Amino acid sequence: MGASVCIQIIEGNPHLRSLLGWHLQQAGYWVYQSASLYQARETFYNRQPTLVILDSDLPDGDGVEFCRWIHQQRHSLILMLSARNHEVDIVQGLKAGADDYLTKPFGMQEFLARVEALIRRIRMTAVPMTLEYGDLKIDLVQRRVCYKGEFVDLTPQEFSLLYVLTQAEGLPLSRSELLRRAWPDAIDNPRTIDTHVLSLRKKIETDPRQPSLIQTVRNVGYRFNLEMLESSQSTGGEADHHYPTSRPNVAPVAASTAWRQ
Repeated sequence: MGASVCIQIIEGNPHLRSLLGWHLQQAGYWVYQSASLYQARETFYNRQPTLVILDSDLPDGDGVEFCRWIHQQRHSLILMLSARNHEVDIVQGLKAGADDYLTKPFGMQEFLARVEALIRRIRMTAVPMTLEYGDLKIDLVQRRVCYKGEFVDLTPQEFSLLYVLTQAEGLPLSRSELLRRAWPDAIDNPRTIDTHVLSLRKKIETDPRQPSLIQTVRNVGYRFNLEMLESSQSTGGEADHHYPTSRPNVAPVAASTAWRQ
């Protein structure tokens, strides 16, 4: 059931975090654990989890706010765990982007059943483990990129930047926005993006001097030329374009009660 599915657990209670991780690993999932938001953000970008198990109360911040941030990344489902069992708290968590909400204490069998239900929804709605844009393939589990049948050796920073660009679905993003989305903890100058874009172009462009995939949008930043890949035709050079975009949202599951120590 859990083959090739990556799950990130963000839970401040070490006993519960370890217990949940052990049961998920026994079920066949790849599990990465984070004890704080500081650890969670880096792991999230490095591993690109399919599902995030998120505690609403963490030692260094509000899990509900972090849930809202994860939801904005648009590629991971969220199961929120919380000791807050009032209706207003449940509604707040779901509105922040949680796909399911489980209140403590809860039974382990119910927890695993809810995880399995979320994974089934991912498969039923065809949420991909691999993104394909023409000759470009991005493996979100292995964090590997293949272009024109050959694997491309990207740094973690380059992979995150490429992923963020593709998820914008053709819309231009400013350097500041790219920096915020790709490396949220970075303190670099937004112009650092230019260096990474140059490096990416050398690795995935047919002619880096006349880029057709990662295009410069004058006075804005950069965009990823999805329509060129999808049509397998090069537009040649850099251009200014704007395209509308929309993505389906996954409806939340009804809340219920949770884990027992």
